[in-house]
Amino acid sequence: MTFLWPQFLWLMLALPLLVLVYLWLLRRKKKLALRYASLSIVKEALGKSQGVRRHIPPALFLLSLAAMLLAASRPMATITLPSNKETIILAMDVSGSMRATDVQPNRLVASQAAAKAFLADLPRHVRVGIVAFAGTAQVVQAPTLSREDLVAAIDKFQMQRATAIGSAIVVSLAELFPDDGIDLSALTYGSGRPRGLSLDQSARTEKKAPPAPVAPGSYNSGAIILLTDGQRTTGVDTLEAAKMAADRGVRIYTVGIGTVDGETIGFEGWSMRVRLDEETLKAVATRTQAEYFYAGTAENLKSVYQKLSSRLSVEKRETEVSGLLALGAAVLALLSAGLSLLWFNRIL
Repeated sequence: MTFLWPQFLWLMLALPLLVLVYLWLLRRKKKLALRYASLSIVKEALGKSQGVRRHIPPALFLLSLAAMLLAASRPMATITLPSNKETIILAMDVSGSMRATDVQPNRLVASQAAAKAFLADLPRHVRVGIVAFAGTAQVVQAPTLSREDLVAAIDKFQMQRATAIGSAIVVSLAELFPDDGIDLSALTYGSGRPRGLSLDQSARTEKKAPPAPVAPGSYNSGAIILLTDGQRTTGVDTLEAAKMAADRGVRIYTVGIGTVDGETIGFEGWSMRVRLDEETLKAVATRTQAEYFYAGTAENLKSVYQKLSSRLSVEKRETEVSGLLALGAAVLALLSAGLSLLWFNRIL
């Protein structure tokens, strides 16, 4: 626990002084009571329990004072709260290797089914966008609250050749930060004028300075879930794209689907060896302060998405808890006064 105003903690030193004052008052009261010959009769009438009771209200009041002083110091604690993530980008691999059947019925169909189940479990206030990638990456559904539109976009996936994992991350970041001027073509084709841009457009893109880097994982309004079954074969370097996400504080949760050792698949006269690049996916997750999940089977993939849904529904973050301490202090003070009135017909 940390404190925004730790200087107020010095006031806690007054609590032992209050205890000493209380003990001094008890001793003074005892000396005054010795003047009365009937003191022993009064003690017998009150009994031992009454003697213990008289210390409870002052003790509760002292605790309430301690809670008030802690609240004044504005304590910060890491607690689990409902997530305030507003946008999740699903970046899903649709390369030809997704036709492999090591995950039944095949990798693409299994990933589609798991993604739909993930959408069903996600809180309704969270917007979701979908980026599909193979040789290039494109937004197939802009961030929306409509689960029906998202499911329809997932059902329209069509497999293509090559795997541009880094490009998928860049396109996902462009959806999360539409005002940052993130341009995939400029990153892909170098510092010259990107393809498809006019001279004026290119000049405006170059003038857009990148934002100042922030702490990795510190962006709480969005996240990226990257699902792939292979290695990058084209597009932006994967770790370079991960650094862009880390500099913006965006977490990238990576999900690897398929076999780690790889297998050879063929289609329409061509064949290829597909292998899951776990090392790179783990590096992406680590760099962005997120997690990597391995999904070797269809059931395993569904459980991965369930875990992701629960992680994105709640999160641990540092929050000021002075309000809770102030509430506790008020309850203790009221309890102290109430017991004192009930037992002794006076407040302390």
